[in-house]
Amino acid sequence: MTTEDVAAIVEELTLAEKVGLVHGATDTEGTATGFVPGVDRLGVPPVRLTDGPLGVRTDEPATAFPASTALAATFDTALAERFGRALGREATARNQDVLLGPGTNLIRVPHCGRNFEYFSEDPVHSGAFAASVVAGIQSADVVATPKHYVANSQETRRAEVSSEVDEPVLRELYLPAFRDAVGAGAGSVMSSYNRVNGTYVSEHERLLTEVLKGEWGFDGYVVSDWFGTESVVESVNAGLDLQMPGISASELLDSMGMSPDEEGDGDGASDSDAEANDEGDSAAADADDEAGSILDPDDGSDFVDGMPDPRSGGRYAEALVPAVERGDVPESRLDDMVTRILGSLDAVGHLDGVTESEPTGGGSSDDAGAIDTPEHRRLAVEIATRGTVLLKNDGVLPLADDADVAVIGPNVDEAVLGGGGSSEVTPFAQTAPREGIEARSEGAVSVARGLPRVEGVSLFDAMGEGGEDTADGGEADTADGSENADETAIDDGREPDVEGAVTAAAAADVAVVFVRDRATEAADRDSLRLPERQDKLIAAVADANDRTVVVANASGPIETPWLGDVAAVLAGWYPGQAHGEATAAVLYGDADPGGRLPVTFAPAEAYPTADERRFPGVDGEAAYDEGLLVGYRHFDAAGDEPTYPFGHGLSYAEFRYEDVEAVGPSTVEVTVANVADRAGREVVQAYVDSPDAPDERARPPRELAGFAAVELGPGESATVEIGLDERAFGRYDASHGWTVDAGPHVVSVGRSSRDRRGSATIER
Repeated sequence: MTTEDVAAIVEELTLAEKVGLVHGATDTEGTATGFVPGVDRLGVPPVRLTDGPLGVRTDEPATAFPASTALAATFDTALAERFGRALGREATARNQDVLLGPGTNLIRVPHCGRNFEYFSEDPVHSGAFAASVVAGIQSADVVATPKHYVANSQETRRAEVSSEVDEPVLRELYLPAFRDAVGAGAGSVMSSYNRVNGTYVSEHERLLTEVLKGEWGFDGYVVSDWFGTESVVESVNAGLDLQMPGISASELLDSMGMSPDEEGDGDGASDSDAEANDEGDSAAADADDEAGSILDPDDGSDFVDGMPDPRSGGRYAEALVPAVERGDVPESRLDDMVTRILGSLDAVGHLDGVTESEPTGGGSSDDAGAIDTPEHRRLAVEIATRGTVLLKNDGVLPLADDADVAVIGPNVDEAVLGGGGSSEVTPFAQTAPREGIEARSEGAVSVARGLPRVEGVSLFDAMGEGGEDTADGGEADTADGSENADETAIDDGREPDVEGAVTAAAAADVAVVFVRDRATEAADRDSLRLPERQDKLIAAVADANDRTVVVANASGPIETPWLGDVAAVLAGWYPGQAHGEATAAVLYGDADPGGRLPVTFAPAEAYPTADERRFPGVDGEAAYDEGLLVGYRHFDAAGDEPTYPFGHGLSYAEFRYEDVEAVGPSTVEVTVANVADRAGREVVQAYVDSPDAPDERARPPRELAGFAAVELGPGESATVEIGLDERAFGRYDASHGWTVDAGPHVVSVGRSSRDRRGSATIER
């Protein structure tokens, strides 16, 4: 279909039909996160939108991939594109047309409950992964929706907090990844709940129309987060194109077969109705009030301030037609909204009359839509394996095949699939840590939980609403088809206790302790310490066995008070359905731990957001006055030593760097040699010294400009070429825009932001 064809459809639509295409409605099949009915008389099919940062989330199982932080830790953008394509194929298999992802926000606050859905604390790194995942999704003929635009750095009071951020900081840190995603072909962008400098993003004409659509040339559509609009006229005129879910809270729950007393889902969870009330729709408002107990409970819950108000904002369904008829919204603006939506759908073939595909389990890679294929299962393992970061190793890893191993931890009998909220996925199959090690080990394996299960937290569980936590397994089967092991089958039938774990550790050659944090949408972690006495469990086990390995499955940085007492530490993030298989592969050296940290690990008080004004904010405002000094930039500028720096990660091999050379205005080369007797994977990173700014804004000493990975056998060497992002040489000037200062720019090449092995100078 051509642009002219889309224009012809818009010309034929009635006013009511146009409005029907710019807001959600009740899904007739109850499978989608969001639904637009289409216009049957003109051959415009219905549209289904699904959650999907970690896997396709409908009412049926799908491949549960590792968290976005794990993907980012691979430093492998080609792998990220393959992941995006797999998401798109699984969305098609579930008859979904739009995927609500990837999560693209910069990781500014280490406590943020949604960090596991995001990529990195660095804009160049985040942008590379956002672009790659978007390209993969769109290549599978599914609309990608990078979210949540923009400066959405926390879940605490996310629906009202104002991110107070200067324009240069916004441009250099928080906008680049979204721009890269748009440049990769994203057909949609989701606006965030929060305000930016006092204005709700859904009403922010500067960000939505001038920057996104104007400067960047984005010709797709902007969709609201679920119940994330505060108005009708203001949001439409500011540049919001599609309001979701477009129905009341009670209607949304009913469409999913739930009563207002049961849990719901979606990217957000509330509704808006104020302007609809002005139009006389009091019945809908009453229904929303009835559903308010789940979506905005009046019980003092900590999660209330992470949820949008279900009774504010107005619905396009009731208020937009009168607004156009009154002249408050030009009909040309409505035509633009419809054109953008239809254009994005047409770009992926949705308007070509293609019939719905049948879900294909175990299908080949040639299937347009396929789910839970062998290829996707292998991909889940590859991401989880390659994204595992070896933080510390005092020679205990890799494990000997015949070592007697004590597998310890409160959740060793289940895979950690992800955090709570709209990213939860129920897989067809999963492998727990104990299963992975039992299948791989040739020695004796003992299992002791040590502590009661650390339950994952979901949106509504944390609000006291109950319900099953599918993020921690749900009804999924283990890889061999059996149900998850009953917890009484562990510890020889005893109740879990630290003493039993200590006994098992003391009798083994090696103790491997699996620990986890708890993170969810709509709330931030209150501490970077591990919950439920897990720190004490590690300390007790390490005291009993000096060959103790800790595998931390966490949403982001954690504190490590036991670090000096253990022999090795792995950051395994939320590894998804392949948890046990992937971790065992790394522990036994079947795969080199190829991951590198996409975030800095440090004590909570060491981060710039330890200041209450910056997080969670004071009087409704979060001050971003740390400016450009976020993550490793802050630690480098302050001269503080983090626990582990951005980009850090060990290998089972050893690498030597030689002959760093600039070979062009935006390229450096370096020779990397594997001087070990085993194969390994090295991630080569390039950092550019920050330009001296004429204003008083504090700049970091250096900024990531590019990276590349190389796999080398024992004794092998290779010349690695790294392309450097142009933005790393520049700065954003409020008066002159992007500026590259003339003069020499030193490019440091090495293994992390702190471990630099050589440098070259590029003249600009």
